[in-house]
Amino acid sequence: MQFQELNLSAPLLEAVAQLDFTEMTEIQEKTIPLLLEGKDVIGKSNTGTGKTAAFSIPILEQMEPENCGHVCALILCPTRELAMQACDEIRKFARFKKHVHPVAVYGGSSMERQIYQLKNGANLVVGTPGRVLDHLRRRTLKLDQLQTIVLDEADEMLNMGFREDIEAVLAQTPEERQTVLFSATMPPAILAITKQYQKDPVLVQIQSAHRTVDAVAQYYVSVPMGRKADALQLLLLAKQPNSSMIFCNTKKMVDELTEALCQRGFSAVGLHGDMKQLQRTQVMNGFKSGRNTILIATDVAARGIDVKGVDAVFNYDLPQDHEYYIHRIGRTGRAGKTGTAYNILSGRKQEQEMREISRYTKAEITEMAVPTSKELRATAIVEEQEKLMALSQTEVSEEALELTETLLQQTDSAKAILAAMVQKHLDEATKNLPTFDIPKPIRKGKRAGVKTVRVRISAGRKDRMAPNFILGALVDATGMAGSEFGKIDIYDQYTTVEVPVTESDFVIDAMQNGKINGKPVSVRHYEERDAGGRSGGYRGRERSGQHRSSRHGYTQNPRNGGYNRKRRKG
Repeated sequence: MQFQELNLSAPLLEAVAQLDFTEMTEIQEKTIPLLLEGKDVIGKSNTGTGKTAAFSIPILEQMEPENCGHVCALILCPTRELAMQACDEIRKFARFKKHVHPVAVYGGSSMERQIYQLKNGANLVVGTPGRVLDHLRRRTLKLDQLQTIVLDEADEMLNMGFREDIEAVLAQTPEERQTVLFSATMPPAILAITKQYQKDPVLVQIQSAHRTVDAVAQYYVSVPMGRKADALQLLLLAKQPNSSMIFCNTKKMVDELTEALCQRGFSAVGLHGDMKQLQRTQVMNGFKSGRNTILIATDVAARGIDVKGVDAVFNYDLPQDHEYYIHRIGRTGRAGKTGTAYNILSGRKQEQEMREISRYTKAEITEMAVPTSKELRATAIVEEQEKLMALSQTEVSEEALELTETLLQQTDSAKAILAAMVQKHLDEATKNLPTFDIPKPIRKGKRAGVKTVRVRISAGRKDRMAPNFILGALVDATGMAGSEFGKIDIYDQYTTVEVPVTESDFVIDAMQNGKINGKPVSVRHYEERDAGGRSGGYRGRERSGQHRSSRHGYTQNPRNGGYNRKRRKG
């Protein structure tokens, strides 16, 4: 359905045409007619489906000069960025309705400036719940003649703890009003709000959000614990996206990863809720303009941000909610273009989460190998060769020809001169490439011939430790097979375990802050000084590979390297 079929006023149709809006999205087609009729609506829809136009066009259509000398509509948004973005889009639709004055109010911005705007003709307000409530308390915002209120991204506002603020705002609106709610999910708290504050709402539910991932190629890599930043660096260098977003679950990780990537020569900026508004605006301007090619953000900070042309999305941390995964990767592959999403995993638990996400989204998420430094160097050399070949086809000056002749007269080898020049180009092209590679975590296979080291676990015989407890905890935390672990020695105060040397750091990281048989433990590399004063231990396996019973009544299972309780005879 086209916008021309809506029988909108001329000023709105002209604005829509100038914005190159012709065909309505599904949420717009189903919602706009209902809102024009004055009905309460519940819209189940994700970010990026055209919701702002869906609710703003009907609001603007009903705002005529004779009935909008007061605040006619209020849109509540979860974040400052979403409020600013929604207000900007509404201004574009209202460009030919000069009597409409949209204003955005949100925390972190000048209260005095907002008060001035509200007192000087503002009749459409977009804001965050906390700042709107603040203005209501100051009586700088009055909603006694409000006609429409919109709760945009309602589920996110509830997740952020805004329920009491939302209800306090709704309590100050007229009984006879139009209430519109948009939400990506419908948890019980949302349903409670709709039941209490809406009158006979119509539910509009667009096609499954799973379809939004169809245009995105999805991959994952598995790396040892503690090597995610290295894997991300290798992926960025190998894929070289012009613009990319990286998602983390915490503000602390956003800061740490931003610093790490900047130190490695990437143009990265971070975005999270603790940043001041000026900082956030600068970050977004830098990313949108292309001055910074990488944006690292949390889900909350990125919610509602509309950035065009993102080539790739990287999930440094997997989202805690499967729906957030769809929101994240939906940042790429928009407007009919294809996009790519990469997921960086560590440990069996995250691999299981990835499988669950794949089932939920009904999408194929393909495992891929982390690019190696050798592969990156080979690619750089090929690219440099192409550049040099193209360079050889360009015109050269007389000075260059004369210098070339002089050089050839002074040396016996033209090849040596060319090789020296090529070497300089190669050095420049490869100077920032990493020299490390990432070992793939061991997930299966026998340990025969594998070099091992010992790790020390801070629990022993006095803590009622047994080989099956130790081995079970190691397998569960690392995802490695029981057969990958070697000799287990349990002493009074601690336990030592042989692990593959390539996996020792991974094992230590995976076991930190863990528990064995209910006891919190710490794990580190075993040092010879640890042997001082130890009380005799027992061995789960001899170095020769022979199976030996433990004094706690367990014997090693030759099939999987684990331990089984010995059966008593008779």
